[in-house]
Amino acid sequence: MRFTAAALPGLVIVDIAAMRDDRGHFARTFCAEEFAAAGLPTVFPQCNVSFNAQRGTLRGLHWQADPFPEGKLVRCTRGAILDVAVDLRPDSPTYQSWFGVELTADDARALYIPAGFAHGFQTLADASEVFYQMSESYRYDLSRGARWNDPAFGIDWPIANPILSPRDATYPDYPP
Repeated sequence: MRFTAAALPGLVIVDIAAMRDDRGHFARTFCAEEFAAAGLPTVFPQCNVSFNAQRGTLRGLHWQADPFPEGKLVRCTRGAILDVAVDLRPDSPTYQSWFGVELTADDARALYIPAGFAHGFQTLADASEVFYQMSESYRYDLSRGARWNDPAFGIDWPIANPILSPRDATYPDYPP
């Protein structure tokens, strides 16, 4: 695996090292020793999957508050997404800045998003599926969100008029 620091401190792009032959390919997507050496978590007590039927579906912006903030290792296992992280760490020099990266099933790339970031994604293809490994178990009482198009963040989403859940459509601007 190859670990590359992204534009915002703490974000890490994880690329696989696929062994290819006529049958396809084989690759490790997680190795505790390699993750530890890269300074990333080695325990993920919860995994989630999000299937999205239509191109343009947008989920986010979400995070989990203290005392159980969560980091996420996000991978697109079918289709393609623009994965976005927003720095919500008040003492960070990149506070309220965002970073986006395209993740596809073809490249098997992942993005590690540490605690202290909001997360969202928009599907770039029909029938896109996203697999998350979470550093904390989900706590409804600590679930938070901000408006996907909050002008404080200025995220450049690729598809106008996204498909949103009622909850995501009614989140307030940040800070809530």
